[in-house]
Amino acid sequence: MGLTVRGRTALVTGASSGIGAATAAELSSLGCRVVLVGRDEQRLAEVAERTGGEPVPADLTYPTGLDRAAAAAREVDLLVHSAGIGWAGDLSAMPPERIEALTAVNLTAPMLLTRAALPDLRRRCGHVVFVASIAVVGVPGEAVYSATKAGLRAFGASLRNRDGIGVTTVFPGAVRTPFFAGRRYDRRFPRMVSPQEVAAALVRGVERDAEEVFVPKWLIAPARLQGLLPGTFHRLARRFG
Repeated sequence: MGLTVRGRTALVTGASSGIGAATAAELSSLGCRVVLVGRDEQRLAEVAERTGGEPVPADLTYPTGLDRAAAAAREVDLLVHSAGIGWAGDLSAMPPERIEALTAVNLTAPMLLTRAALPDLRRRCGHVVFVASIAVVGVPGEAVYSATKAGLRAFGASLRNRDGIGVTTVFPGAVRTPFFAGRRYDRRFPRMVSPQEVAAALVRGVERDAEEVFVPKWLIAPARLQGLLPGTFHRLARRFG
C-alpha cells in the first residue's frame, strides 16, 4: 500500500529548481507540507513562497549541509532525493574534483541522508524516493553520472521492503531543467519531458507504492532490454542514438 501525501510532511532535496521544485509544487498542491532543501537561497525562497514550504539552504556536497538537511528530515513522512549534478564529455577530460562532486551529491548524500532519517521513517511508516535517470543503462559521455544513478537504483532496491518503509526509484529521460543549460540536446530518443511530468509521475508512484517509475513510460523497454541483453541493447543504441 502506498503513502497518501495529503496531510503528510515531505522533505525534497534539490528543491530550488528542476524536478525538485516541480515535485515540491505538486506535493503542496495535494495538501502536503513541504520542507525544501537546496543550494540556491534566492530560488529556494521563491519556491517556498509559491508552495508555502519551509526553506532549508544547504549544500549537500559538504558535511555541514548534510547535517542541516538531516536535522530537517526529522518527523517527515516522505523523503525525496532530487538533488543532482551532471557532467558530459570525454572521461579523460573530466577533472578529478568533478568526479568527487558528482559522487558526493548524486550518491553519497542520498545514502547518508536516508541513513539519518531512517529511524523516524520506520516509526512513521514513511517513504523514500530516489530520482535516478534512464542513464543507468550507460550513456556515452556521461560515465560517472550514469554510475552514480545506477548506484542509487541498487541502493533503493536494497532498502525496499526490508526496513519497514516504502521505496520508489524514478527514472526520467531527458528533462528540461538547468542540467541541460548551455548544452545542445541532439539525441533522437528519448524526447525531452517537463519537470512537471516527472513530478506528477513521482507522486503517483509514491501513492501506488511503485518500485520503479519511468518517465516517459516507454523507457521501461530499453531499460529491461539492457538488463536482459546488454550486447543487443548497446548495438541498437549506437545505431539509433
